Amino acid sequence: MEKLIKVPGRLLTGAATENSLTVDGCSVIEQCTQRNGERGILYPQEHVLLCVLQGSVLLTMGAQTYTIAKNEMTLLKKATVVPYEKKGDSDGEHIYYGLMFSIKDDLIKSFLATTEKITPKGTSGEIRTGVHAMTECLITFASSLRPYFQNTAEVYPGQLSLKMKEMLYHLGIGNHALYQQLLQFHQPVQTGIQYIMEEYYTSPVPIAELAYMSGRSLSSFKRDFQAVYNMPPATWIRKRRLQKAKEMLEATQLPVSDICFSLGFENMSHFSRIFKDFHGQAPSFYRS
Repeated sequence: MEKLIKVPGRLLTGAATENSLTVDGCSVIEQCTQRNGERGILYPQEHVLLCVLQGSVLLTMGAQTYTIAKNEMTLLKKATVVPYEKKGDSDGEHIYYGLMFSIKDDLIKSFLATTEKITPKGTSGEIRTGVHAMTECLITFASSLRPYFQNTAEVYPGQLSLKMKEMLYHLGIGNHALYQQLLQFHQPVQTGIQYIMEEYYTSPVPIAELAYMSGRSLSSFKRDFQAVYNMPPATWIRKRRLQKAKEMLEATQLPVSDICFSLGFENMSHFSRIFKDFHGQAPSFYRS
């Protein structure tokens, strides 16, 4: 059975040793897996930096598949679904060992507000899409966290808070590309497209205004909308209005004209024509 791992939520049990440290909603999760080929699904509830210190893990992000090997890392955007498969390293004491840092937007905001401008030294190693080599400093930093998991009760929140900021320093200095990717995630809060559309589909609000209310540019809104609904916004709005019109005709005694105008249609003849094209019957049919 595949297991679902919510980060930073509580992990489900499996053939692995998993410990976590948490401060201000940010977590550092230690994973040590003895069984080769373990599969599951990651659901990042916050942005997650995944660092592999032993073995490797195969991640599927959208249509792309990436292998994160020893001393490599990747950044997972929150609210995504990422199937994974861990692969073994028979030369080591453990088959797989890795750390996951959950990174809240508030942490990024605080870090940017209190930190001097970081001058990057560049990105070490070969760059592959979605995969970044860990610098020596970051490898040493990750290893320094191991004692923290042996007695979590002795770890003060202030210590872990400093460690999270130290991790961001290492990214900014030695892995500039990944650091910039993380900063791009820290954008003004975007409202879910589904919420915006269900809230305003009956209103005569232009698509550009819907994009603005969702916290997106028009092009980003259309791209994200296509990814969610697999159709353009105008097509979805017309379809949703016509579905709602049928529901109202069947469930209420409102005049057809009232239903037409309450759903954002501007004239009865146009409404009647597209209603019949969509449902195969005129609006009056559902009243007879």
